[in-house]
Amino acid sequence: MGIEYDGSEFSGWQRLSKHGEPEREGEITLQGTLEAALSFVAGVPIETICAGRTDAGVHASGQVVHFDSPVRRDPRGWVLGTTSRLPPAMCVRWCVPAAADFHARFSARARRYRYRLLNHPVRPALQRQYLSWERRRLDADAMHRAGQALLGENDFSAFRTVHCQAPHARRDLQSLRVWRDEDVVTVEVQANAFLHHMVRNIVGSLLVVGRGEAPEAWIAELLAGRDRTVAGPTAPPQGLIFLGPLYPDQTCALSGLPKDVSL
Repeated sequence: MGIEYDGSEFSGWQRLSKHGEPEREGEITLQGTLEAALSFVAGVPIETICAGRTDAGVHASGQVVHFDSPVRRDPRGWVLGTTSRLPPAMCVRWCVPAAADFHARFSARARRYRYRLLNHPVRPALQRQYLSWERRRLDADAMHRAGQALLGENDFSAFRTVHCQAPHARRDLQSLRVWRDEDVVTVEVQANAFLHHMVRNIVGSLLVVGRGEAPEAWIAELLAGRDRTVAGPTAPPQGLIFLGPLYPDQTCALSGLPKDVSL
């Protein structure tokens, strides 16, 4: 399934209660909400696995999940039936029967994120749940140049949260672009995988460069130093959108996945 959601009112993707148990009061998760809708359509409990877990307040335009079901429903039934049981902030975009060895997380070879912020003296009113805000003028070109130091396979300890549970911090950052479109500055990144808060921590450090508070070479120094305590602050979640995973062409062909998730 391809899932789209506004994460503003959710406590992140990952279900915090055990599968089948009601969610904790005040902690509504995207996974728990989706599984409740799928279970209603199937008539039996359904458990999902996603391509990439997102934090509280983070959105997704192309999240991918897989699940096993003992009952058959045609793809249209899964899409419309599940969406009818979801809140307005969440919908199913597509559904296909996948190959037996397909795995939403482990079959993915890359993941993509986009971070957008309004660079204007006054905070936004419209679109505020999808834009971060920076009132001081940013040099987007300097941010782009500085970010190129992060490309390749590196230890990203300087850009992971202390709560990150990954066994190691090595990730392959495949692309990083920063550009300005009038008053909106966009940072787009692609990697084989990301650490907890890695994108928001990279953006937070690039903002320091963009404001002229550190030279472009500072980003390379942070990477080499592997010290989270000297890097920039974690950028707010509302500007971040998970664009989705990318799978090998052969995997997409065997599972009938749409072209926008193909490498």
